[in-house]
Amino acid sequence: MRRVVGGLLLALSLITMTVSPSRADDPNTKKSKTQAAEVNTQLALAYMRENNLGAARDKIDKALQQNPGTAETQMAAGFVYDRLGDQKKASSHYEQAARLGKDNPDVLHNVAVHLCRTGDYKRGEQFLLQAATSPLYRTPAVAYTNAGRCARADQRPKDAEKYFRQALTINPKQADALLQMAELTQEGGSGLQARAFLERYTATAPATASSLWLGRTIELGLGDKEQAGRYAQRLKDEFPNSTETGQLYDAEQAGK
Repeated sequence: MRRVVGGLLLALSLITMTVSPSRADDPNTKKSKTQAAEVNTQLALAYMRENNLGAARDKIDKALQQNPGTAETQMAAGFVYDRLGDQKKASSHYEQAARLGKDNPDVLHNVAVHLCRTGDYKRGEQFLLQAATSPLYRTPAVAYTNAGRCARADQRPKDAEKYFRQALTINPKQADALLQMAELTQEGGSGLQARAFLERYTATAPATASSLWLGRTIELGLGDKEQAGRYAQRLKDEFPNSTETGQLYDAEQAGK
């Protein structure tokens, strides 16, 4: 199973404003510690998006000193320390975010992504379903898709399929759910269904190395070597340095 959890969609939904570093450091713009914490939280996320992790850590640590009692600041700290590779700190901040934001579906969704990535599948799935069914959540199809990924990583393909189908009921063009269903039905031996899901995916999203590799696999399983060859050639032409292209060359050398 390839990248089942790795592609979970994390929403950096906390970035709601743009603040310049000079304003955040100017004491004249800070009416209170709470406001200052909000500014530094936003800056931490902005620095993280720029891959300036040192500055992101400094800003989020300052925000935590100023006001650690909001889900937004704790969630941002989880993001930052996750990127820094400090899973102990990241998990602690995510847990505090979940506690403080138990009624906030955006917070629950992002905590769930972390839980699924770190192997706590059942709890992550629970949070994702809470987010998906909340009337306040704007993208329930994404939450259902991630719940499917979580269940799939937990070796529960029937539950995964149920969630992917729920996502597609809400949004028939949910690309990741379509690709996941193509993989899932191929693994289940339903090549024709897999082909149909992949065709729907191709109609809604750009090809990727993984989708082309999957297409080749599906067509070989259905006995269409000509179409499999087309996928293989596209993979070589469009993604020459991908892992999948390396697998393709290995397979061709082995006569597969």
